[in-house]
Amino acid sequence: MIRYIFITGGVVSSLGKGIASAALGALLQSRGYGVRLRKLDPYLNVDPGTMSPRQHGEVYVTDDGAETDLDLGHYERFTGVSARQSDNITTGRIYSRIIEKERRGDYLGATIQVIPHVTNEIKDFVLSDPGEGVDFVLCEIGGTVGDIEGLPFFEAIRQLGQELGPERTCFIHLTLLPYIPAAGEMKTKPTQHSVKELRSIGIQPQILLCRCDRPIPENEKGKIASFCNVRPSSVIEARDVRHIYDVPLAYHAEGLDQEVLRHFAINDAPAPDLSGWDRIAQMIHNPDGEVCIGLVGKYTDVPDAYKSVAEALSHGGVANNVKVTVRLINSEEFDDDSRPLDILEGVHGIILPGGFGERGAHGKIRASRFARERQVPCFGICYGMQMSVIEVARNLAGLKDANTTENDRKTPHPLVGLMEEWTKGNEKVIRDENTDKGGTMRLGAYPARLKKGSRVADVYGANEISERHRHRYEVNAAYIPELEKHGVVFSGLSPDGTLPEIFEIPDHPWFIGVQFHPELKSRPFEPHPLFASFIAAAVKQSRLV
Repeated sequence: MIRYIFITGGVVSSLGKGIASAALGALLQSRGYGVRLRKLDPYLNVDPGTMSPRQHGEVYVTDDGAETDLDLGHYERFTGVSARQSDNITTGRIYSRIIEKERRGDYLGATIQVIPHVTNEIKDFVLSDPGEGVDFVLCEIGGTVGDIEGLPFFEAIRQLGQELGPERTCFIHLTLLPYIPAAGEMKTKPTQHSVKELRSIGIQPQILLCRCDRPIPENEKGKIASFCNVRPSSVIEARDVRHIYDVPLAYHAEGLDQEVLRHFAINDAPAPDLSGWDRIAQMIHNPDGEVCIGLVGKYTDVPDAYKSVAEALSHGGVANNVKVTVRLINSEEFDDDSRPLDILEGVHGIILPGGFGERGAHGKIRASRFARERQVPCFGICYGMQMSVIEVARNLAGLKDANTTENDRKTPHPLVGLMEEWTKGNEKVIRDENTDKGGTMRLGAYPARLKKGSRVADVYGANEISERHRHRYEVNAAYIPELEKHGVVFSGLSPDGTLPEIFEIPDHPWFIGVQFHPELKSRPFEPHPLFASFIAAAVKQSRLV
């Protein structure tokens, strides 16, 4: 019997519903249960693929090519369960499906309404097959209770609570307990009002997760329990912790997983094995050293834009038992050649993450040159790899006007472009840009073959890999022979040999560029080998500076 846990939020956004959902999934896993986590997003976009990182943060890509909310990254990192297209739905996708069905005549002339048609689509998503061996499906509802766009989702899960009954459904509400310094008190009223709003639409939460920055006095817990109609033991303190990977241990200490099992009358659950989380916490809080990585990107004013990269760097630190400090550096500041790169002085490694567009591109090229000439470990990802290839073409191969057609459609040396056919003799053919930005991406997991004896083959310990992609432009394979004359090696290609996936500079402490996004597959218990190797190189660099 599959049980469903719905996680909602109140008072304010950004309280951490995604982390809470992921941590609870990890706790249930630690007791031997199978879990799947899903996210219901109320916005009207079909998916986050065309949304600005400044508004939405990063786009997380699954193996099957779905562009999803960044919370799915938390789900994967905490539980190790690979997310799928069927684990993230938006209002936009729901309405698209309904309109498509209506146009086909599937509703036989019925008047299409929010209830039952929209709510039925949401329920179908929640109840869709979670796969083999799943005991709990955890569904996070985006936004906060009271948001007008979220009402159909709350109504749908209310209906599910009635249809499946309390033996198969549990409602957890994440809320805020602010401390007012002037009054010297922690205030419960925002939580009371949030739960009142939730109850007004027919949902009685069984468990309250109360975010706070200090311990909750017992009398305040009692007040919350009384006014919100829950057991005192169901008021769970969700206090701020030093690191997000402390959350599962903190929630277990407060009894969250036990309270969930009590609600479902599961009295014979195995004791949790949290030894892995204990080890991670020990490594994070007791490192042997520290390295500084310069992250050169165009969205550095919004750290969530590089959430998976930052987490993968942290995992690389765990693999080497060091603390990784990330210095966020805006690449736009270096677009002007007269601007010195002194901010890069002293970093032990440079990472050039993905992105789109001309703004900040030249700054990444300059940072890549700095890393190559100064012998600083450098890791280029997707757009960062493309800019590194262009830097090599310009400054080593003498192709001064080399560029990507994304930024210069008339470049005489299209090192990167929208390629229809990579080579016809010596001819380089570039296809026209499709105007549907959401439908022209290379998305999801694709295989690559690595060159035997290369650095990446040694790092992976394999000659064939599969990695997740999210890009529209490719490095032009027609230029590989010319570039390899100047000391670089294209050490990873698509199985048919037409798409460059990885390049490296052998005569360098550590310089690797990849077209894919390895950060999306990194886990605290399984750091991605490229990130582990990159941080190992940064550790060596730290001993030289």
